[in-house]
Amino acid sequence: MTYVLLFLANIVAGTINALAGGGGLITFPLLMLTVAPVTADATSAVALFFAYPAAVWRTRSQLEGVFGHGWLWLLLVPCVLGGVVGAVLLSRTGNRNFIEFVPWLVLIATIIIVLRPILVRGDEGGSVHPNITMALWPVAIAGIFLVALYGGYFGAGIGILMISALSFLSRGDIRHVVALKNFLTLCMRGMAVLVLVLQGNVNWKYGAPMAVGGLLGGYIGGMISHRANRTLIRSIVVAIGFAASAYFFWKLYGPAVTHIGVE
Repeated sequence: MTYVLLFLANIVAGTINALAGGGGLITFPLLMLTVAPVTADATSAVALFFAYPAAVWRTRSQLEGVFGHGWLWLLLVPCVLGGVVGAVLLSRTGNRNFIEFVPWLVLIATIIIVLRPILVRGDEGGSVHPNITMALWPVAIAGIFLVALYGGYFGAGIGILMISALSFLSRGDIRHVVALKNFLTLCMRGMAVLVLVLQGNVNWKYGAPMAVGGLLGGYIGGMISHRANRTLIRSIVVAIGFAASAYFFWKLYGPAVTHIGVE
């Protein structure tokens, strides 16, 4: 029964990722009920990863002319490095230490979803080519690295963070920005997942069926993306995120508060 519920949950999460982002706020808390925190994070990353290749394929027409430019490497290299470093940090974080970060990570990811309308801006340009001066490139590279570091370590809300970072670099149409985000996130999360798999952090008995559910969810999200009420979906994700964050805060600090109250 647990496998069926996680499979269905990942279909929903994959669909939400395609529509509004934040699917990890569904899969991660559910996995936390069955496996250790680090394993839950790693398994959630694997389960949702397989929607990214489909997303890149769906938006490939928006990437025409991008791969021949050197600036892509200035974004791709720190993106991949950040994902690897984040995954290594996760692998070396003990469950006892990681559980202390969980409420804050879930809260940050939820706030990112709340701020999505502000962070994600739609512009009128026809391409995604960066529009910043040479002096600002070190800042841009550092920013992409930090975003990727978060993505490799936790990942919920990473798509929105990446879109926000790329929007500050380019005046391109939001469709081009999303397409570039899909490609960079595929590379970053792919390397992070590889590290997590090699480190043995993934629970495959849950991860494998959930990955299939994620594929189905990504496909469904692509089909209904033009008709779905994204505001409603985002509101549901935010409600789940705040509820999960409150639960983890209470689980972590509640017993201590109760103990002090008794004394």
